[in-house]
Amino acid sequence: MKRTRGFTLIELAIVLVIVTILIGGLAMPLSAQIQARRIAETNKTLEEARHALVGYVMSHPSSGNPDKPYLPCPDTNGDGLENRTGDICTNPDGWFPWADLGTGAQDAWGNRLRYSVENREYADRSKGLPNLALLTPPYATLNLKRICRSSACTSFDAVYLPAVVFSHGPNGWGALNINGNTLAAPTSADELENTNAGPSFVSRTPSKAGDASGEFDDLVVWVSDGVLRSRVCPAGGCP
Repeated sequence: MKRTRGFTLIELAIVLVIVTILIGGLAMPLSAQIQARRIAETNKTLEEARHALVGYVMSHPSSGNPDKPYLPCPDTNGDGLENRTGDICTNPDGWFPWADLGTGAQDAWGNRLRYSVENREYADRSKGLPNLALLTPPYATLNLKRICRSSACTSFDAVYLPAVVFSHGPNGWGALNINGNTLAAPTSADELENTNAGPSFVSRTPSKAGDASGEFDDLVVWVSDGVLRSRVCPAGGCP
């Protein structure tokens, strides 16, 4: 009678080791692909938020002057609705009012987008876009934003901005998630700069924890005064 030979324990162990190595080799590229897809999805959400801000301005004339529209205020309690005290924003820094603007509620990691606006002129419902005469450097009367390449803010990508929107990125440090929980604060200087409610925001190449420049993976977009005026009054009719 012919005997059927099975696998020995050693042979099975070798096969398991080979399978583990193959799966491990596939897992890393798959993880990178998932992360890249989430970043692309969040960048798309941020672009939609930026377009929604311009659309809001185009459809919201100020109460004091119909020819001078205004930007929305941040959401300060996480419900997706802008918060005002009378005509003035309750706080110029908070979360993006996604429910009011009809955009995505969170980034691809389940965290709310952050939003900062110059509230005394651009988001004041009784004023609207400031007079061009007011837009003269150094803009001392305005709380305009700037995009820096590091927390030191010695070099910039954009300055004198009415509004900034950003995602806390894959690590989520400092973010408010969709369950209403605030995640641990960031430890790197560049990510902390984006959470301190100041006029400066950092946008740069991502870096990992332990890098000389510190961990950073925030995704940042902004809206300029020029873009707002070109869309609201392309013929130059804004006051």
